[in-house]
Amino acid sequence: MASYDVLIIGSGPGGYVGAIRAAQLGLKVAVAEGRETLGGTCLNVGCIPSKALLHATHMLHEAEENFAKMGLSGAAPKPDWKQMLAYKDEVIGQNTKGIEFLFKKNKIDWLKGWATIPAPGKVTVGDTTHDAKAIVIASGSEASTLPGVEIDEKTVVTSTGALALPKIPKSMVVIGAGVIGLEMGSVYSRLGTEVTVVEYLDHITPGMDAEVQKTFQRMLGKQGLKFVLGAAVEKVEAAKGKARVHYKLRKDDSAQSAEAEVVLVATGRRPFTQGLGLDKLGVEMTKRGQIAVDAHYATSVKGIYAIGDVIEGPMLAHKAEDEGVAVAEILAGQAGHVNYGVIPGVIYTHPEVATVGKTEEQLKDEGRAYKVGKFSFMGNGRAKAVFAGDGFVKILADKETDRILGCHVIGPMAGDLIHEVCVAMEFGASAEDLARTCHAHPTFSEAMREAALACNDGPIHS
Repeated sequence: MASYDVLIIGSGPGGYVGAIRAAQLGLKVAVAEGRETLGGTCLNVGCIPSKALLHATHMLHEAEENFAKMGLSGAAPKPDWKQMLAYKDEVIGQNTKGIEFLFKKNKIDWLKGWATIPAPGKVTVGDTTHDAKAIVIASGSEASTLPGVEIDEKTVVTSTGALALPKIPKSMVVIGAGVIGLEMGSVYSRLGTEVTVVEYLDHITPGMDAEVQKTFQRMLGKQGLKFVLGAAVEKVEAAKGKARVHYKLRKDDSAQSAEAEVVLVATGRRPFTQGLGLDKLGVEMTKRGQIAVDAHYATSVKGIYAIGDVIEGPMLAHKAEDEGVAVAEILAGQAGHVNYGVIPGVIYTHPEVATVGKTEEQLKDEGRAYKVGKFSFMGNGRAKAVFAGDGFVKILADKETDRILGCHVIGPMAGDLIHEVCVAMEFGASAEDLARTCHAHPTFSEAMREAALACNDGPIHS
């Protein structure tokens, strides 16, 4: 048994980042983790491995579609699925070992095993109960499913199973047109799988700017993904290595079905809090099964805090990281804070999609006067040189003050470009501030400047 200033349950992005920050601030810290490796869902079966496969298959696409145009002749490489998975696993290993190193460097104890909270100030891991002045729940989330859909991680899989299929399937039905479904659908589509995406709503990527949604769907369609929108999935029948998805079209209530070798269920995620003993402790929960917290991440039970996917807000690794830093600073007597208005979201397909702040639809609903600055990547010399001229940058600014309210990018390196606007918004910058900032040429980032110029006098290259 040991005593800690802070004991964090879960070593995902929120947990491990919060632990490191707390240790930097002089607190004695431990992290309880039930997996064999650190890093949580993100590093082990989520963000990192999916990006490895997205990168590998994008390279394959470039070889198949663009190498010859650049004078690089020869046959395109053929996918070696076994080696591709080995590469993915190597990337995971490098990252998880990196966190182990950071734990040792910052003198953070790794308590190996699943944790329960028998009483405030107490955390049991395995057969040992530890004392903690503050307990931080950062146990993350798990894939959710639909009634009538049973996951076996072989034929009917979540993203976890999709990252480790024994072979490349000839066909796949993806249930859900959100981030996970479209990213994994893109991976397999590039590998030759016939991918059909079935979505309940009448559009893809719920909550995203409508213009981006339409453009994105059109681009993915050109890449070979098929979409069935406005479809309510009723059940999935799996037998003899195949599965049939039964759904009803909402527009006419007609019964339809689609068969595939693999069905990927990508209908979102839910907080993972089982086994912690929160019911017995009397920890207040929200109607959606999240842990209720105040502005300082404190739960209804004194000394117990929660961050990341188990509380309200977008289930994003970087949101959890910021909350991990904030709660560590609060526990150390500082003023930890997260600006929830400036949390970017990224889809790592090709092209990438990135967004921050308000959408046009939200601003219209709020009755706010705004202006739009838009610039196509077809006007960007660097983008055209690398066959990435599709897509655009859209900046939304207040009509009176010119303050940037949001930005939506679909195009090359969108996930990196968006942070230029994140910094601008964090400091309350105007579109003119961004437009007057010198951008190197030729870079993709010039499209950001051009969109900012378009909010006022107009872009130069359009």
